[in-house]
Amino acid sequence: MVFQLSRELTLFPDPRHAESDGLLAVGGDLKPERLLAAYRRGIYPWYSDEYPILWWCPDPRFVLFPTELKVSRSLRKLADKNPFQITLNRSFRQVIKACAKVPRRGQEGTWITADMMEAYSELHKLGHALSVEAWQGNELAGGLYGVVIGKCFFGESMFAWEPNASKVAFVKFVELLRRLDFRIIDCQMRTEHLERFGGQFIPLKRFLEIIAKGCDEPTATWPELLGEGA
Repeated sequence: MVFQLSRELTLFPDPRHAESDGLLAVGGDLKPERLLAAYRRGIYPWYSDEYPILWWCPDPRFVLFPTELKVSRSLRKLADKNPFQITLNRSFRQVIKACAKVPRRGQEGTWITADMMEAYSELHKLGHALSVEAWQGNELAGGLYGVVIGKCFFGESMFAWEPNASKVAFVKFVELLRRLDFRIIDCQMRTEHLERFGGQFIPLKRFLEIIAKGCDEPTATWPELLGEGA
């Protein structure tokens, strides 16, 4: 059953009532309090300009546990050479704009609408959305962004203008999450790219149990710099 959300209330239905494709609800808005309430319940918005706001919670859920990160020998060798300067939260707006622009196989347009950019930029100001940047000199070469609540990271999108830039940024970031004892990375949907890093499907019930505990833990204090470029 697909639920119609009220614009006045930030309440969400039980995420276990989503349709078989993961669609749970429609409507509402993208105010910070609604977005945070959604992520705490394992729900995220995903839609394009020609549709109203659509809210999703697929079962099973594709996730990556930081302690189970897999890095190929060739990528590890590259990352250890520090070909990029990896930073956190240095240019959130630039990252989300790049994620909206990058071409994606089998997709036309983008789900990162102007309203989404504004909403997640507001979350960033509140300390709940984070960007990871890979730089070559003064040029942004790749990166990713997502939502942070407690010890849970909800990945949204990544991009690369230079080969391997987003991969190196992702590896460095996941290794930081592991050191900070993060419980889980929500990948939302499966990709071969994330599966190679150790992504896996888990039952929604287990996912909801993990984030219920993880979201109530203290959020980390983030360093500014993860790695110096060559």
